Amino acid sequence: MEGEQMSGSWEPAIAGLRAHGLAARASADRVSEIAADVQQRTTAAAIHYAAESDYLRSALALLRAHLADGQPPRRLPAARVWPRPIRDLWKDRVLERTGGLWQTVPGTAVVDLMRSAPASPLLDAVIEQAEALQASLHGHRRHPRMYEKYFPERDGGVRDALGGGGQPARTVPGFPDPGHPVNLTFAGGTGLRIQPARAEEASQLKDDEFAVHHRALAFGDAVLDLLVDARLNGALPQAGRLRGAGRWLGREEDLVPARAAWPAKLNGFQAVTLAGLGLLVLACAALPLTFGKAADLFSHYSLLFAVSGTLALAGAAIAYRTGPRMIQAPGLRAAVPGIAAGLLALSVWQGQGPVADHFFAGPYERYERELADGCLAASPYRSDAVQTRVDHGVLLVTPTSQGTTLRLGPAEDGSTHPLRPVDAATRRVLDDLRC
Repeated sequence: MEGEQMSGSWEPAIAGLRAHGLAARASADRVSEIAADVQQRTTAAAIHYAAESDYLRSALALLRAHLADGQPPRRLPAARVWPRPIRDLWKDRVLERTGGLWQTVPGTAVVDLMRSAPASPLLDAVIEQAEALQASLHGHRRHPRMYEKYFPERDGGVRDALGGGGQPARTVPGFPDPGHPVNLTFAGGTGLRIQPARAEEASQLKDDEFAVHHRALAFGDAVLDLLVDARLNGALPQAGRLRGAGRWLGREEDLVPARAAWPAKLNGFQAVTLAGLGLLVLACAALPLTFGKAADLFSHYSLLFAVSGTLALAGAAIAYRTGPRMIQAPGLRAAVPGIAAGLLALSVWQGQGPVADHFFAGPYERYERELADGCLAASPYRSDAVQTRVDHGVLLVTPTSQGTTLRLGPAEDGSTHPLRPVDAATRRVLDDLRC
C-alpha cells in the first residue's frame, strides 16, 4: 500500500518533468524556425532559455528526492514570468543570464550523492551527463581567462591576433595570469586575443561552453529515464501540466508585445506631453520634502532627499517606458496626455502644502482647529480673547479676562497628536464647557 501511494505521488511529478522536457525541445526548434523577425526570435530564445532551465531545475529537484527516497515536490520549480508591463525587462534579463542555466548546473555535492547511491546503468548515465554539464560550466568560467592584452605590429592587424604575432602586454604586478580580469582591464596593450600558447585549450573550453544546451536536455532526459524505471516500473506517463515560460511557446508576440520607441525628434505636441510628464514627476518628488518640512523632520534631511530622489528616478523610469505609447496619436491628440499630466502636477504642487499643514500642524493651529473654533468658540477661551505660549512642551492658554489657565499638550511642531489636558484644573474647565 505504501509503495502504491509513493508511486501515485511520483507519477504526476514525472509527468510534469516530461512536460518540461518536451517544452524545452520544442522551444529550441521554435528558435530555429523563426528567422526574419528579430524581436520575435529573441523572445523565442528567451522562452527557450527559461524552459531549458526549468527542465534542468525540475530534474535536479526530483533527482534529489529520489536519491533521498522521499516524496517529490508538489510543484516542480519553474521561473516566474514577470507581469506584462515589464516583460521586456524580463526578456532582457533572461537573455543576459541564459535563463539562469549556469546557476542551475549540478554541483559536486549532487554528483557525490549520486555516486553514493546503489549503482545502475541509468544512474551512471545521469552521472555522465552531470559531469558533462560541469565541464560546460568550467568552460564558461575559464574561457574568458584565455584572452590577453597585446601590442600588435604596425602592419600586423588580424594576422597578429590569429597567428601569435605582436608583443604581449606586461601584466599588472601581483596578477601574473594574463587572462585575469585585472589584466584584461588595466594592462597596457591596444589589442585583445586568445593567448597563442593556450589556443587549443581555449577551443576546447569554448566547445564545452556552447554544448551546455544539448547537455542540459540530455541530463533531463537521463533523469527522466531513471525515474520512470525506478518509480513507475518503466511506464512512461503522459506529459503533465506545464508551468513557467514554456506555456508561451508559439505566442511570442503575446508574451512580449512590441513596444513603441521614442522618436528621434519630438514635434511640438509630443514635447508638450514630455514636459507635462516631467512636471508631474517633479511635483511628486517634492512630496517627501513638503511633508518632512511640515512634520519638522528636516533633521533627517538625508533620508528625505533619498526618498525624494527615489521617487524622481521611479517617475522618470515610468515616464520613459510609458511616454512613447502616449505620444503615438497624431496632431494635437499627442499633447492631451501632457496637458492632463501638467494639470495633475499643478494640483499636486498646490495641494501638498495645505494637506501637509493640516496633518502636521503646530500647537497654535491645533488649538484653534480642535477647541477654539469648536466648543470654546463662545467661551472666554475663544481665539481673540486669550494669550497663548508654549512652555516645555505644554501649551498655556490664558484668557484676557479672569479664568483658569488651560494647560494642553503635547505642544509640538508638526505633531499629529490631538491636544489633551495635562492637569485636573484644565480637565474641569473643558468638562464644564462640554469639550
